[in-house]
Amino acid sequence: MNRIAWGIVSLLVFACFSAAQSAPKKSATKPATVEAQDWTTPAERSGYRTTPRYDETMAYLRRIAEAAPKQVRIETFGKTSEGRDLVAVLVSRDGIFDPATLHKQNRPIVLVQNAIHAGEMDGKDACLALLRDIVIRREKANLIERAVLVIVPIYNADGHERFGPYNRINQNGPEQMGWRVTALNLNLNRDYMKADAPETRALLKLWTRWLPDFHIDNHVTDGADYQYDVTYSIESGPEVHPEQAQWIDNELLPYMKKSIDASGHVFGPYIWLVDETDLSKGMVNSQIPGRFANGFGHLQNRPSMLIEMHMLKDYKTRVTGNYEAMRAMLEIINRDADKLVGMNRAADEAVVTMGREANSTPNFPIRLRATGKNQPLDYKGFRFNRKLSDVSGGMMVEYSNEPFTITIPVQEELKPTLTIATPRAYIVPAQWTSVIGLLEAHGLQLRRTTKSWTGEVETYRCEQPNWSERPFEGRHMASWPNLSDQNRACRLSREQMNFPAGSAVVPLDQRAAKIAIHLLEPEAPDSFVAWGFFDSVFEQKEYAEGYVLEKLAREMMAKDPKLKAEFEQRVHSDPKFAADANERLNFFYRRSPWWDPELGRIPVGRLTTLDAVPLQ
Repeated sequence: MNRIAWGIVSLLVFACFSAAQSAPKKSATKPATVEAQDWTTPAERSGYRTTPRYDETMAYLRRIAEAAPKQVRIETFGKTSEGRDLVAVLVSRDGIFDPATLHKQNRPIVLVQNAIHAGEMDGKDACLALLRDIVIRREKANLIERAVLVIVPIYNADGHERFGPYNRINQNGPEQMGWRVTALNLNLNRDYMKADAPETRALLKLWTRWLPDFHIDNHVTDGADYQYDVTYSIESGPEVHPEQAQWIDNELLPYMKKSIDASGHVFGPYIWLVDETDLSKGMVNSQIPGRFANGFGHLQNRPSMLIEMHMLKDYKTRVTGNYEAMRAMLEIINRDADKLVGMNRAADEAVVTMGREANSTPNFPIRLRATGKNQPLDYKGFRFNRKLSDVSGGMMVEYSNEPFTITIPVQEELKPTLTIATPRAYIVPAQWTSVIGLLEAHGLQLRRTTKSWTGEVETYRCEQPNWSERPFEGRHMASWPNLSDQNRACRLSREQMNFPAGSAVVPLDQRAAKIAIHLLEPEAPDSFVAWGFFDSVFEQKEYAEGYVLEKLAREMMAKDPKLKAEFEQRVHSDPKFAADANERLNFFYRRSPWWDPELGRIPVGRLTTLDAVPLQ
């Protein structure tokens, strides 16, 4: 090495030594506290332009759980059809995560469900912020003073990952979002009763395990334009326990309105216009059947609130509004914790008492309809113009940005239109395994027959239903038009029926009996019959040729003049029947001993007592 090279090396060594001597020594202070770390949620970080994908959402939740391990636990409660984990985030002030212990302590369990429609992400991002503010910043720690949270951040996880900018044509942000339905193209918010999706079966287990005291289902609307950015729907009609209904109407909703409006958001009822092009016709309420999350909740004797953020508001307004809605709900749930738990127990006990004796409730409602009675609502909308569209040929609406308030009529009151007398129990033959399996999936307590049993039971014989021409949620639904107590499609009769060993008996003296009733009563909107589980009982399997029936018909009329007169009267009074040669011959076939006696009979017995049934 020459002198110049040595000189350069010497200078470098001297410079490094001098720098080391002059550099400040490393601080001995501790790392920043958890609270001081950056806990900005992914949506907040983007200025509410974006929502995080599944993996980023789970990473944020794991980070919170690691920072607050005594208060937050993450559990997997199932798998989607594409194999993704279904995750629940459990939040408890003192680390108690055992449902039985929490129920004993009268601590209300709140199930919060997000992204059931995975294009509607608002609740997920609101929950990330709320969870942070409860356990990290502790600004909202009071929200778990009594309540324990079970948060499902992304229910429709497969739909969530069908990400794209064109998934919600009528929604103002974020830039990209998930898809409405699952990888099996099923809408989870139509699946609560029939439970075809693996996600639904997993959620039913979660529900049964935790038995929440309050249920929140977060959504984003479709429909009209108006000033409200937070809207709600919750049942408080004739099918809801009176104490719960009074609390909902007199405590929960007034508190939420006052609190949410004070936060700068606008809270109002879910907008369901009679005619979206004509406000003067007002709004109408309708029955929410158990296929929907909030309909399922009230069949489980629990207050269940649907939150619908308004699709046309910007994403920041929607997420922060959803945050305020949950915050307000949790405040009153904590305030009224003992009352809420007590009301729920009273509702459960009322159902159990109802099920102890047959006919204890002679008018149990299974179908409801608006009474037509109007009450005024000061509707906060935007001025609009109605005109005939040269594109669609129908009336169209053009909304302005000018807010206005108009008083419109609302048909809010519901009345029962179709009722049943409750039995003591139902019995389902052992061969109907899919039906029995679904009853078990709903957490219903079943008993089994120890041997074959033949006995007299009540059973339904139903007219041929109308099947939908197009599929709905993967099934061709069966229905009858205009069902009511005065227009029944199914007739109760007492008959001898045989039930093999292993047949399932569903006693109604159990908490979730209303689920069983709505599944097993054929005329209920979400019954096994409605969803096609019993379609085969309406199929004629044996037939006769026309020349055989011609001979049979003449023989029967010759032997029975009254039958002949009945036939002739039917031909005279029913033109459709008169013009159908097959139906005219079947008139006699149906009245002959060769007709299948089980055609149209629902293979479920209604038991008035369990005394004679051989049970385990």
